[in-house]
Amino acid sequence: MSVIYQDITYQVEDPVAVITMNRPDQLNAFTNRMLAEIRHALAAAERDEAVVGIILTGAGRGFCAGMDMGSLDDLSGGTTEAEDLSALKADPGDPELGENFQVTFSYLLSIRKPLLGAINGACAGLGFVFALLCDMRFIERQAKFSTAFSQRGLIAEHGASWILPRLIGSGRALDILWSSRKFNGEEASELGLAERLCDTGTALDQAREFIRDLAANASPTSLQLIKAQVYRHLNMPLGKAMKESNAWMETSLKQDDFREGVRSFIEKRPPQFRRISGN
Repeated sequence: MSVIYQDITYQVEDPVAVITMNRPDQLNAFTNRMLAEIRHALAAAERDEAVVGIILTGAGRGFCAGMDMGSLDDLSGGTTEAEDLSALKADPGDPELGENFQVTFSYLLSIRKPLLGAINGACAGLGFVFALLCDMRFIERQAKFSTAFSQRGLIAEHGASWILPRLIGSGRALDILWSSRKFNGEEASELGLAERLCDTGTALDQAREFIRDLAANASPTSLQLIKAQVYRHLNMPLGKAMKESNAWMETSLKQDDFREGVRSFIEKRPPQFRRISGN
């Protein structure tokens, strides 16, 4: 079924899919429709064999300012948007990760392919949560972050209390969540939120180049399984995680990608790994 997106753009240029939140006049604040469109586009990227990695970014001078205040007002009044979103139903992600990764927006962690956030400006509220739930963050120096939950009478929502301390530690997480203070991309890098600190206007290009390098040198199957390992093992005792890793390694040694990886190294040539697609 062909879908015309209204609040995002979706572009595939082998090996990269770029999902751009596209409400620049509202700093790309989420609507219910935008959230559904992002989920649909992620599912499309998972199915597309041409896509090795996915980038989530924002149009204009913002990444995402959180939920649109009109949508929040609807939620507080118990109403919902009247838009017909039936064409945007999608179920991306790896079901083998289990129910922990299928609760509201935790599905972002279960996307099988690398998901990079190119943070190019204002990043607040639920937009901040989406940035946290990307696998890596390419953050521009001038980007501005804020949580705002405590100032709206809310808790740390949708997994922020789980992932933020794992990224930067509990004390720093509480500082950000309690105070709702604003901080820029350079401080985000100092805190440990930025895997790449980028100059203004370069985050998207740097994220693209990262995925192109993965596509040229890494097995897409290995990328998928390593991602599953990392997130599964956050919830496992060490011994259980080691046993699972040993079993997966035994399987990997029997696969075509291992043979191709060894041959390409010996023959001093780029590897030719098989691309993957979702179900």
